[in-house]
Amino acid sequence: MKSGRYIVNKVTEGATGPQTQSHFQDEGKAQMCRGRRCLVLTVCLGLICVVLLIFIIIITAERDLFKSYKNTAEELNQTINSLQDNYTDLMTEKDQLKNSNSLNGTRVKDRPDEKSQLQRNLSYLNENKLELVTRVNDLTAEKGQLQRRVDTLSQEKLELETRVNDLTAEKGQLQGRVDTLSQEKLELETRVNDHTAEKGQLEGRVDSLSQEKLELERNLTSLGEELKNKSKQGYLWGPDGLFMSSEEKSWSDSRQYCRDRGADLVIINTEVKQRHITSFIKESVWIGLSENKKDGNMTWVDNSPLKQEFWYEKPNNANGDEDCVELMPSAHILNNWNDLQCSMKRKGICEKKGACF
Repeated sequence: MKSGRYIVNKVTEGATGPQTQSHFQDEGKAQMCRGRRCLVLTVCLGLICVVLLIFIIIITAERDLFKSYKNTAEELNQTINSLQDNYTDLMTEKDQLKNSNSLNGTRVKDRPDEKSQLQRNLSYLNENKLELVTRVNDLTAEKGQLQRRVDTLSQEKLELETRVNDLTAEKGQLQGRVDTLSQEKLELETRVNDHTAEKGQLEGRVDSLSQEKLELERNLTSLGEELKNKSKQGYLWGPDGLFMSSEEKSWSDSRQYCRDRGADLVIINTEVKQRHITSFIKESVWIGLSENKKDGNMTWVDNSPLKQEFWYEKPNNANGDEDCVELMPSAHILNNWNDLQCSMKRKGICEKKGACF
């Protein structure tokens, strides 16, 4: 029994010794190349190989043990049969000696040497009988130990088979997990490729925007220079196409000032425009409304008739010469027009021709 265990341990040590170290070294290299999937598969296959090797060794040892047990049992049966035969012969010889002693009592008494020899033979036979009985008991005990060992090996065999089945199931689960990870890897690679393409598009867009930024900066610089020049000339365009003259002039001179700069006195024909202009002026200014000398009606500089009015007071044409209109920001925002002599000095609100408000 000890020799069987020693063989199993030695074979197990041989299977998990230097070869296992070399296997794990190769596994470490594979892990660096392939990652977690290679590691999992390699460890799983290594465990299965080791378990199968141990299983084969145990089966081989068990088979040898069964052969040894069978041979020992046969020898034991032969020994028992031989002992039984010897015991039967001894009993027969003993009976014969007793009969011989009873029939030939006188003869035995006359032959003391033969009697002593027979007694010695009987003692020897009794001793042999005791030794045989002891041997039979020892063989019976050894048979029980062998039977228990066989039961133990059978149980270990069942446990190993269960473990192999469990490892096979775990292998299937790991393979499924590997397949899932492979699919996720493909999806991630696809997403990375998509993001890379989007990155290229965004980089192209950034380059385009950078180019547009440079052009806008150049345009802004050019516009700043233009605004500076216009500021030096005494007027500045607003984002709505409106600007105010820098000097106070008569209505006609203010109009000429605007026309010299590609504009004309402002036309206010909506409430929104009225509110807007009133919101940023701080002093009374000329607007593009005056009395037509031919019919006496108020008209705008583009000869359009007056439709929407925002008078402070109805025009009274005091002294008969208040033919031009000013806007007074100090009055209500929707009631701040006033007729005034055209010769009075005011700044004018100019409106660029073609501007849309």
